[in-house]
Amino acid sequence: MTTTTEPLAVWIAGVPQTSYVAPLLDLVIPVYNEERDLEPSVLRVHDYLTRTFPYTFRITIADNASTDDTWLLAQTLEARLEHVRAVHLPAKGRGRALRSVWTASDAAVLAYTDVDLSTDLAGLLPLVAPLVTGHSDLSIGTRLARSSRVTRGPKREVISRCYNVLLRGLLRARFSDAQCGFKAIRADAAQRLLPVVEDNNWFFDTELLVLAERAGLRIHEVPVDWVDDPDSTVDIVATAMEDLRGIVRVGRGLASGVLRRRLSEAVADSELPAGMGRQLGRFAAIGIASTLAYLGLFVLLRPELGAFTANAFALLVTAVANTAANRRITFATRGRRGMVRHQAEGLVVFGLGLAVTSAALWALHAFAADPAGLLELTVLVGANAAATLLRFVLFRAWVFRT
Repeated sequence: MTTTTEPLAVWIAGVPQTSYVAPLLDLVIPVYNEERDLEPSVLRVHDYLTRTFPYTFRITIADNASTDDTWLLAQTLEARLEHVRAVHLPAKGRGRALRSVWTASDAAVLAYTDVDLSTDLAGLLPLVAPLVTGHSDLSIGTRLARSSRVTRGPKREVISRCYNVLLRGLLRARFSDAQCGFKAIRADAAQRLLPVVEDNNWFFDTELLVLAERAGLRIHEVPVDWVDDPDSTVDIVATAMEDLRGIVRVGRGLASGVLRRRLSEAVADSELPAGMGRQLGRFAAIGIASTLAYLGLFVLLRPELGAFTANAFALLVTAVANTAANRRITFATRGRRGMVRHQAEGLVVFGLGLAVTSAALWALHAFAADPAGLLELTVLVGANAAATLLRFVLFRAWVFRT
């Protein structure tokens, strides 16, 4: 049980620090006076994640200064269910709740869903997976994709579509659905963006997405099944007016350059998309080991097979091992599902790498009929470095793309 004001202090309720392992996912459910829906919704989410979700998780109930029994129920659920935590904030605002919990969370992926669970939970794994693999930095549920199945009244449908048209026209947004209460973000991206986001209420989502796009971060969209909650207490008109004021404020900030400077300072320490730096480090370590193994095999086989055959055989053996290692370590892909396809596509990448190194060997031998062994190895190291860079790009964009 945790009561706090923002910024939220990191807490580990009832678990010794020495034995605590941070969850991969922290799923936040912001609530305000939801004593009727809170318990059945949390039970449903907890049951679903426990049965089907392949990663470690935490469910955080973020109470926004409720005046009914919501906070009491949240504390009861925390005591009753494993992996459920309750946080109390003294002021209202969905954005305020998400900012507080996300800023303090020790999870690698941060997400939220509305307490009414209008969005089908089957979309949760597709929402989170691109962030786990490093393919994307943010992930959003969209009700406006062709494959989405949506049940809601015409009034909400028209307002939602008009709002997203405004975003595209005024803020040049490229994402399709800003308001679906079903989003996730990598923790490293959140730590950079959250200090720049000003809104603490309903416009928080939109502002976060607009700034993420302007920072060059990847936003993945997941078509969802969505059923409107007829008992929703959200004041549509008041929320729409607040959102319009938010659009004007963000547009003015971007046009004046003030918001651009703040955003630039926030992400200045990372020119690469969030997640890519870590992947590059792991890929480089595996690449160094693969290159050493490749050179060892080449030197061993070269006297018997000749330069070109030894190069092809050494590349083939190390490519299979390299694909397997990157699959597990760099791109965090586990299990047998997709393994054959990954190796097959890895062999295609191997073929391109072979073409690069073979072309380098051909050019060397065309220039010098009998090149020295050290020169041959030097050329191969350079060619293999180029092939390794090509392999990383293709692995990230194609082979292990979610």
